[in-house]
Order: sequence, then structure tokens, then C-alpha cells
Amino acid sequence: MSTTARIAIAGAGLGGLLCARVLQRHGVPVTVFERESAPGSRSQGGTLDIHEDTGQAALRAAGLFDEFLALSRPESQEWRLYDRHANLIRHDRAGEDDLSRPEIDRGLLRALLLDSLAPGTVRWGHSVRAVTPLPRGAVRLHHHDRAGEDFDLVIGADGAWSRVRPALSGAQPAYSGVTLVEARFDDVDRRHPGIAGLVGRGTMSAKAGRRSLVLQRNGNGHVRAYVNFRGPQDWHAGLDLADTPAVRAYLLAQYQGWHESLLDILRDNEGGFVNRPVHVLPVGHSWQRVPGITLLGDAAHLMPPVGVGANLALLDGADLARAVVGHPTVEQAVDVYEGVMLPRSTAHARTARQMLATLMPDTDSDDAAFPDSLWPADGVSQDPA
Repeated sequence: MSTTARIAIAGAGLGGLLCARVLQRHGVPVTVFERESAPGSRSQGGTLDIHEDTGQAALRAAGLFDEFLALSRPESQEWRLYDRHANLIRHDRAGEDDLSRPEIDRGLLRALLLDSLAPGTVRWGHSVRAVTPLPRGAVRLHHHDRAGEDFDLVIGADGAWSRVRPALSGAQPAYSGVTLVEARFDDVDRRHPGIAGLVGRGTMSAKAGRRSLVLQRNGNGHVRAYVNFRGPQDWHAGLDLADTPAVRAYLLAQYQGWHESLLDILRDNEGGFVNRPVHVLPVGHSWQRVPGITLLGDAAHLMPPVGVGANLALLDGADLARAVVGHPTVEQAVDVYEGVMLPRSTAHARTARQMLATLMPDTDSDDAAFPDSLWPADGVSQDPA
């Protein structure tokens, strides 16, 4: 493709940045528009397990695999599964040379991608309000409080509540019936040895019926906790989410009868609780082609956080960039990319929905099956609208 093609990416998340990196490696200029004011303006979420056949393959295409490995934590592939009485049901450890799913903090991976781009690639504080198709395949990108800019290709990598997606599809994320309430522990090995013992070097999950508790070790002695349950999205009606003691009391009541060591997850966290209802797009979400516009990552196929979302976003970014580089026109490139991405995402979304139903059944029975996969295992980064 001619390097004069005007390409814009909405969103400086992992998939959009990976796409920009691969384009620039092949001499194709690109501009990334991001609503955040600066790289460190907000938390980027928790830890990610980067899979060999998806996320790692994308990082190889970006020429960043060795740098990723140097930052990753292969030892954090360890997984412990408990019942609600704190009995250890299963304990998986990765082999010494196992690099199939090493963990990395989302913020570290994002920083690696940002540092790999040419200076000025990302325009911080430039949120995208909408996109409009123009004659002859061009697309106008509209900013908040700024004049529009015209491009040959606009890539919506702007997450769950994408402002690019409405140009292609009327689909909106719907509440899945499951909520995650996030908490944190700092300097865990020194200040919270009980929590450190539960989580080990990787992830632990304790599950019973429609409720579970998850701990995930991040870098620098930080652990994120997720209180997961099936229920209405307005579960907190009449409860001030900023009132930490009140939220704690409510959650402790919901987990009454669980082992004291597990209840410490609810009692001893530092700071408050963050409400994170899980939203999803319909399985098989697709659209009729609109010249000059496409989507990747959560903007295209928002799924439950079962360990595939970030990996698919990275792979989407790599596949789209390689299609742009390898085809003479934008339309040919997008046709090839969507022909691969859409069926792939449908298959993964169907599996993710089944996993969610297994992990969070609509029953309080302790006899529900324990699946082989972890949840949440995807950094939990569903941005608000």
C-alpha cells in the first residue's frame, strides 16, 4: 500500500498501539487519537496472561517479543483453586521453561508499545466523538470541540463504548448478569502475608455457586482482588459505593459462611472498592462493510474477561496492519482482515460466553463444575461510557 494513505486509530489501548507499531515498522504513517491527557493519567488495569498463539504472535510481528519476555513473569502462570472452605482443590504450576502464558502488568505492556512508536504518533487529549463516511471512500473523524479531519482509513480501537462502532453497527454492550467488584492489596508479602499465601506467585480462585473470590498477583508486590457474583446490575441500589465500610459490610454478608482466610479478602483490602459490571457484545457481532472504517479488539467483539480479550486485540492489530501493508488498497486490506477477524472472534465469544455460564452459574449449589481456565484473567479494563 502507498505510504501516502491517511490512517487514523481511535484509542491508545493495546490493540491500537500494536497496529500502529506494525504499520510504522513497514513505513506506513499513522496517527493515534487518545482521550486520555497523558500516558499515566489513569490506571491501566491488572495483569494479563499473553498466549503463545495470539498475543505473543502479535508481539513477534511487532518486533517486541524479546522486550516483552524481559518484562513478563513466567512464574505467575501458577494457579490455585479453592472451595469456599479454603480447601485447596487444584494447584497448577508452570514448568521451568514454560512460556505458553507468561503474565505481564497491562501498564507495562502498554508502556512498551508506546515507547516503540515514533514521537508524536499519539495525540493525547484528542477524544473521538464520531466518524462519518464521505464520498469516494474517505472518512471524517470528528473530535470533541475540534474540527474534523479526513482519512482514508479510520480504525476503531476505542474499547467497549466505541465512538467509531456506530458508523458500522447499532450494537451496544449489554450487561452479562455478572459483576466484578475490584479491591487491592499493596506490599502484600510484608503487610498481608495471609493474602500472599493464598495467591502464591500467580492467581487463586475460590468458588461456590454464583459467587467467587479471585486474587491476582501483579508486579511490585501488588495484588488485585475481584469479588465476583451473578446478580442485577443495580445490586448496590441504596448503597453508597464511596462508603467503603458499608460496601464491605454488604459483601461480607453475601459471603457469610466462607472461610475466615477468604473473608480477609473483603476485610483487609486497602482503599475502596471499584464496581465493574461485565458487559458483552452479541456473539457473532458483525456489520456490513463501510468503506474506510473497521474495528478491532473490544470495539469489535467485547467478551467476558476470561483471558482472551487482550490477546485478541493484539492479534487483531497485527493482522490488520499486515493486511494494510500487503494489499494495494484500503478496501482490499479491510476485506482480508475482517474475513479472518470476524469468524475468529465469533468462535472465541461463543466459548467465552459458555465459560461465563460455567464459572458463574445461576445457582448457589457448591457442586458446580470447576473449569480448567481462570476468571478473570484479562486485566479487567472495560472503560465506562
